[in-house]
Amino acid sequence: MALVFSSFIILMLLNVPIAFVLGISSLIYFLFFGNIPLAVIGQKLYTGTDNYVLLAIPFFVLAGELMNRTRITDDLVSFAKALVGRIPGALAQVNIVTSIFFAGLTGAAVADTAAIGSLLIPAMKKEGYSPEYAAAVTTTSSIIGPIIPPSIIVVIYATATMESVGALFIGGFVPGLLIGLGLMLVALLFALKYKHPRRKTRMPARELYVTTKNSLLGLLCPLIIVGGILSGVFTPTEAAAVACAYALIVGVFVFRNLSLKDIIASFGKSAITSGVILLIITTATLFSTVLTIEKIPEALAEFMVNLTTNKYMFLLIINVFLLFMGMILETGANVILLAPILLPIAQLYGINSLHFALIMLVNLNIGLTTPPLGVCLFTAAPIAGVRFEKIARAAMPFIGIEIVVLLMITYLPDMVLFLPRITGYL
Repeated sequence: MALVFSSFIILMLLNVPIAFVLGISSLIYFLFFGNIPLAVIGQKLYTGTDNYVLLAIPFFVLAGELMNRTRITDDLVSFAKALVGRIPGALAQVNIVTSIFFAGLTGAAVADTAAIGSLLIPAMKKEGYSPEYAAAVTTTSSIIGPIIPPSIIVVIYATATMESVGALFIGGFVPGLLIGLGLMLVALLFALKYKHPRRKTRMPARELYVTTKNSLLGLLCPLIIVGGILSGVFTPTEAAAVACAYALIVGVFVFRNLSLKDIIASFGKSAITSGVILLIITTATLFSTVLTIEKIPEALAEFMVNLTTNKYMFLLIINVFLLFMGMILETGANVILLAPILLPIAQLYGINSLHFALIMLVNLNIGLTTPPLGVCLFTAAPIAGVRFEKIARAAMPFIGIEIVVLLMITYLPDMVLFLPRITGYL
């Protein structure tokens, strides 16, 4: 196993794509140590994505792509301006609120960073915000996307652990909103300190009405998805397909700005994005098989139990570990590799499986904004026209409040579990 882990680390340091890191490391094990027929590799690669729930991923990706090509993003930004435009640091607040709204459309942080960043980072720079600050606000608020439903990473987690997608969707609302409120508080403090601008006049009632009306189509999408799942009208996978149909209808027949060329481009980009995600899932499943054969989960469970019998200390250790893993490994790969290992250990400590899921998902999504991996930082850097390192430094206060929210979620479980309880998932 030393050779396997060494190859894993070396390939990571060489910046090899994570899917190939996982696949090559697994192949080394099966070739030299596994004493298992190589046909098992093909079987595991196939079964890694042979799951009906995973069909939701390409549908959600496509829905997000189609939404991005309509004017829904602009309408949501306008609505956010109407809501929080008079708060100090108005555009930073608008950025965060738009991320909350946009979470219901894409379910992916990188997509949120690209879509919202391309609109609001230039606008924030124009109003005097530093480019690194504008990018920091955009990247740190974009992690709300994978937490508030619908969410691609939630689908992956549900596949890895057999947790209810509906329960995870409902459970994500409170953590996502708490992160949004925390980020708004930090932005407010910065605005008061550095005299960031805000709108000083009240928006006319007529303009407010029009802005609200125009935003309804964007706001309805997550309500349809979550409402349909809760009511039993459709499954999460069917909900993703409904989201695609909704995006097409809105873009083609309502806004009439979604051309055939846009639709074809959306399908092409969605196919590439989905292919990357599913390749990571299938190779991570293969690597997970290696860990299982070597009894790594059992060894880790024994180590943790010997390390501490205190549930709260265990949660602290797990949070530190996951924050570290989120810095160096892609979120989907982390979920596939770690969730099946850590969840049974958490249950030994009497931790609710849904509570642990929410802790893990929030924690790993914070990793999207932290170096050295920080894919959202890399996405925002060219939009803002600044180096990755500058954005990372500017993001630290916002990451700090996200960690505070993470600790609240960790040690105050009723705060995040009450919605699943009242909706019948617990």
